[in-house]
Amino acid sequence: MRVRLLFPTPEIAREFYVPIIYTACRTCYSELEPDEIFRRATSGQVGTAKQQELVKRVIESGHGSTIEHVVFTFAISGVTRTLSHQLVRHRVGVAFDQQSQRYVNYKRPAYMVPGTLEGAEPALRERYVEEMDDALRFYGELLAAGIPGEDARFVMPNATRTNLLMTINLRALIHVSGLRLCTMAQWEIRRLFQLIRHEVFAVSPFLGSFLAPKCVPLGYCDEAGNRDGHCPIRPHKDVVLAAWAEKRDDARRLGRELPTL
Repeated sequence: MRVRLLFPTPEIAREFYVPIIYTACRTCYSELEPDEIFRRATSGQVGTAKQQELVKRVIESGHGSTIEHVVFTFAISGVTRTLSHQLVRHRVGVAFDQQSQRYVNYKRPAYMVPGTLEGAEPALRERYVEEMDDALRFYGELLAAGIPGEDARFVMPNATRTNLLMTINLRALIHVSGLRLCTMAQWEIRRLFQLIRHEVFAVSPFLGSFLAPKCVPLGYCDEAGNRDGHCPIRPHKDVVLAAWAEKRDDARRLGRELPTL
């Protein structure tokens, strides 16, 4: 698996990305015209720390439209069709172009062996490799027999590797990262977003800091599969609500009510 951030460059991200978001934030509440706000941000009239403070506050408050103005384009290679089928479920604020199994005639398609099979009984791993090799060898035989690639590809397994290009705005990237960096996510797509986060950090540590499992900004875990608390990053919401209910009951016994909305 390989991920490379094609756009923005570190120079573009450093010079323009926070000022663009800052301009979007300030435009909503300022009498100044957007180009004047942007000029002040890029000229140094408004300091970087002040811009970041506002952007951080706005992102944490959930006002996401302001961060849709900046995008990231990633070249992704060596992932499986299993991963790409998950990835393309994300549709808002993201664009994909993927290597076609119809138009690309693979001389020798590559495939992935999951780590669980690497550590399994040797006979099981050998059978997996044999099944993959047989399927992809048969694919080549179908092509040699004149079967169109668009039909020969039907025998390709989900383990077949693929390449794609993904462009995504920051709002969508934060949302998708929150889901896919979660320890409950499938291991391959979780690894993909760890690499994506690394690439974003390289051009903007400030913006990269917002790419985290969703439980981090929430303050609790809302995954039903973590009710046993095996992932310790944040307490499960059931635990949080139970703690609040206990405090509420204690307050009531003292003749008080906890403030609620």
